[in-house]
Amino acid sequence: MNNNVVGLDIAKNIFHCYSLNAEGKAIRKKLKRAELLAFFANYPASLIGLEACGGAHHWGRELTKLGHQVVLLNARYVKNFVVGNKNDFNDAQAIFDAVTRPNKRVVAIKTLEQQDVQLVHNIRQDLVDQRTALVNQLRGLLSERGIVIAKGIDRVRKELPLILEEAENGLTPLSREVLAEQYKQLKALDQAIKDQDRRISRLCNSNALSRRFLDVPGVGPITATIVAADLSHGKGYARSRDYAASLGVVPRQHSSGDKAVYLGISKRGNRYIRTKLIHGARAVVKYCSGKTDPLNRWLQALVERRGFNKAAVALANKNARILWAMATKEQAYEPKVA
Repeated sequence: MNNNVVGLDIAKNIFHCYSLNAEGKAIRKKLKRAELLAFFANYPASLIGLEACGGAHHWGRELTKLGHQVVLLNARYVKNFVVGNKNDFNDAQAIFDAVTRPNKRVVAIKTLEQQDVQLVHNIRQDLVDQRTALVNQLRGLLSERGIVIAKGIDRVRKELPLILEEAENGLTPLSREVLAEQYKQLKALDQAIKDQDRRISRLCNSNALSRRFLDVPGVGPITATIVAADLSHGKGYARSRDYAASLGVVPRQHSSGDKAVYLGISKRGNRYIRTKLIHGARAVVKYCSGKTDPLNRWLQALVERRGFNKAAVALANKNARILWAMATKEQAYEPKVA
């Protein structure tokens, strides 16, 4: 292969390359994991397209060190270029076709430091999911024995010890023993989540960008750190609206015949960041009533006109754009003054 554009389909062990020679003939090559860097170390400097998936940031960093220009492509964008049945070489060809397009949807290559922050967030979210599953399981098991606990983790924390101590509720010694063990597991998960929260707070305080983000209404340490890790200096997006669109907090469009039709939000991109932005926005909207600053007056009018949920999503959209601008321009948050 001697062309300067390569589509590379990565995997755990076997990698597939697709390119074109000078005559426009397709050239395909299969490489083992251990052979990949040695092959591209002796390969002319090229534009290499990768699908943004597991391991893509690692290979993007390594190939960049070898002098290549590496572009990570959104997986949903690449899928539209697959021709024929799905196989590894067809995937590599789809990446090749996608990376040569001028309007390609790219993902910025993350540094190890950015991935470290994402690691902490992934672990924390997994612990939260485990705790939610455990609480739901406990409520279900108790309901099978005629004991009903209302929804909410706090209700389970408060009522389960009382249920275990009550002698007249019909629980057998074995069920009490098992449920007591599950309650200990719940407390252990609570502690593990608190440990990750403290780690995230330290990460937030140690990073200048995430500390600036804390001034934005609806942005706390969790949102600040994950957005700072995702954005870095914001150079991966040309405009603030592009970053908001990448998070899926913009309307879907279904337009035809010069008639614009807007639907619900697209929900594309990073669901975790989108969720944190919207939850933070909900907290701001919930307490906007009676406040007289420009932001809260805007939210009050929006809630009255469009409802609570749409106002929260609108604020999440606005915050995404503000965070991009703060990262790109390296400025502090400046609230609008009436």
